[in-house]
Amino acid sequence: MGFIEYTADSMPALLGATLEHTVLVLQGLGLAVLIGLPLALLTYRHRSRGAVLAVAGVFLTIPSYALFGLLITPLGLGTAPSVIALTLYAFLPVIRNTVVGLREVDPAVVESARGMGLSRTQTLLQVELPLALPVIVTGLRVATQMILGIAAIAAAVNGPGLGNLILQGLTSAGTPFAVYLTLQGVIGIVVLAILFDLFFAALGRLTTTRGMMIRA
Repeated sequence: MGFIEYTADSMPALLGATLEHTVLVLQGLGLAVLIGLPLALLTYRHRSRGAVLAVAGVFLTIPSYALFGLLITPLGLGTAPSVIALTLYAFLPVIRNTVVGLREVDPAVVESARGMGLSRTQTLLQVELPLALPVIVTGLRVATQMILGIAAIAAAVNGPGLGNLILQGLTSAGTPFAVYLTLQGVIGIVVLAILFDLFFAALGRLTTTRGMMIRA
């Protein structure tokens, strides 16, 4: 049986693993945004932003297997340690790009908004954030592409996703379908990466247009 025939026969399991992988990545990214975006908004004009970025950067230096393993003790096996690990890895691009995007807004535009009577909060929400959105979206794009691959390691802690197919293939090396399982997992992640990239590219164009309208 060839790879195409094997994939056709196992399509329900492959689609299920792909959906699990997608949900896992979205959960990790969503948590990173819910926590990282407010942190960036609170610190982008304060000296503490350096400390926040440094802490977020430290997480990226921890080897993936080690981080997943360390989270087993407090969180157990399964989805919980997988989501938290992906969240920690996504922090840096989310926070850094939000800070950079906000700090790159032309001060003259901010002063003009304040001169029109907008409060500090109104200026942030109505002027600075829309202008910074293209850079923020780029951070989300980078974070997503990064954790899509890292999410495969979730299989090592009984997490969901395409990593389980890769792990099954590697642990059954020498059997007839070991390579097929590994290929399914790898190709599934590559396809998801392309789809997510296309989505964020379209979102980036929309936010750029929005920012240009506000600047005008």
